[in-house]
Amino acid sequence: MTLLGSDPDRPTLLVLRALKLGDLLVAVPALHALRRAFLGHRIVLATTGWLEPVVDLVGAVDELLPTPGLSQPLEIAPGVVDVAVNLHGRGPESGDLLAAIEPRRLIAHLPDDPDGPEWVDGVLERHRWTRLLTEHGITADPDEVAIDVPAAPPLVADAAVVHIGAFYGARHWPAERFAAVASELRRAGHRVVLTGGDVERERALDVASRAGLDPADVLAGRVDLVGFAAVVAAARIVVTVDTGAAHLASAYGIPSVVIFGPAPPEEWGPPAGGPHIVLTDASVRRGDVFSDEPDPALLAVTVEDVLAAVEALPTR
Repeated sequence: MTLLGSDPDRPTLLVLRALKLGDLLVAVPALHALRRAFLGHRIVLATTGWLEPVVDLVGAVDELLPTPGLSQPLEIAPGVVDVAVNLHGRGPESGDLLAAIEPRRLIAHLPDDPDGPEWVDGVLERHRWTRLLTEHGITADPDEVAIDVPAAPPLVADAAVVHIGAFYGARHWPAERFAAVASELRRAGHRVVLTGGDVERERALDVASRAGLDPADVLAGRVDLVGFAAVVAAARIVVTVDTGAAHLASAYGIPSVVIFGPAPPEEWGPPAGGPHIVLTDASVRRGDVFSDEPDPALLAVTVEDVLAAVEALPTR
């Protein structure tokens, strides 16, 4: 069992957010606010272990506690944590995990925290967590999304990044459409690279073949998480579906075109006023984020829609 907070001069503040890359990045404004409000605390983030390289870029977290979801108790002795903050959700699962470690103070929504605000459905996720802190007297700005640029230089800089990956099929824009966009971007004079996870390399190679790109332009499966962040931070423009790549583009202020499918942009979209264009069709949205089939709201976005949005954006 991990005995966090053993230094009596530096109490521990534990934040629970055991999800994926995009979920971490929309919690960045709340993490920045907590760092300012609790300068004397050691901030520990209970989240998915593979996110550690990006957690280091947030600049507001001292330690990561690997937490692969909510199925197992947190490896923290009861009574050790001074402040626990639930940025994961609301009870019972996340609430029970935090109650079990018996923090001296809990910051959470009702019903887990009797002094917390009501949970409101349908709000922008960044606003949800900054509102939670504001209701507890902690100043927070939902648009404070910036994270550090990786120190190591990117594998490719000044490129048009076309991110073809997504965790679930509901967000899979067709490969032939990505290929058509990549081909047109190349024709317009951009250096085009294709990104995605290890499991998406074959899909990326297929897109490259259709678009007439060199296999060397496929970065999917070739860069780690920090390398991916570095490529996005150095990009001219990013074209992606609603996934972690979109939130990285927001964090670095990189012009982006984001295609939304099952998740509404009103809840997960980029900061207003930034160099970002959202494309979707809410009238046909099915909304099943775990489906293997692309959401109709995603499929309603055409190649022409994306290219027109690219033309409307400033490029670096």
